[in-house]
Amino acid sequence: MPPSTITVGVLALQGGVVEHIALLNRASASYPSVTFHFLEVRTPEQLSLCDALIIPGGESTTMAIVARRLGLLEPLREFVKINNKPVWGTCAGLVMLAEEASATKQGGQELIGGLDVRVLRNKFGTQVQSFVADLNLDFLGEGEGPFRGVFIRAPVVEEVIDGNGRVKVLGTVKKPGEEEDIVAVKQGNVFGTSFHPELTGDVRVHAWWLGNVVEALGQGGEGKGLVVGKGKGDAGKVY
Repeated sequence: MPPSTITVGVLALQGGVVEHIALLNRASASYPSVTFHFLEVRTPEQLSLCDALIIPGGESTTMAIVARRLGLLEPLREFVKINNKPVWGTCAGLVMLAEEASATKQGGQELIGGLDVRVLRNKFGTQVQSFVADLNLDFLGEGEGPFRGVFIRAPVVEEVIDGNGRVKVLGTVKKPGEEEDIVAVKQGNVFGTSFHPELTGDVRVHAWWLGNVVEALGQGGEGKGLVVGKGKGDAGKVY
């Protein structure tokens, strides 16, 4: 049985914190038997209260520097990679959760890790080259329509660096004249998207992720990965 109360944090260093919490509140209505608390996280003490966490967009190098200064970087690594709690990173959050990153600023940057992938930062260019694309996300369920993905200086998964079948590709995008890019992945307890679901009015990805959190915690919490959840079972290419 899942716990009756679940605390979900949103790392509040940069990005669409308020927007994520607004969609989480709407998505929580899909699980009336669970009481959710949504918490802005800025300190290790606040992180310690969380059962699951969202790392929003922003600028990943700046986020890492601020997290280090606030004493959050090591607790975040422990949260993700030792305690194995459910975590979702959007855009810069995906970069932070990757084990490797390309096109970093001079001197590189610190990462949290958890996804055995290498990401390419700012794949689609500058802010003015942001775009919206319809994504077919099979994990959302049979018969669901496309999800409008908002891409703002977005990263992509450049390479899966784990060959043991632990990384699942759950979403791709293809711009005209370009190769298909990986924009949604999951590995165990860690989920990452290049796009910004929080900047739409569409609650489906947030509801899916909360369902995964409920199920993961119901199976014993720490040490249990995110399941693919509702939808087409184990939809997703496995590496």
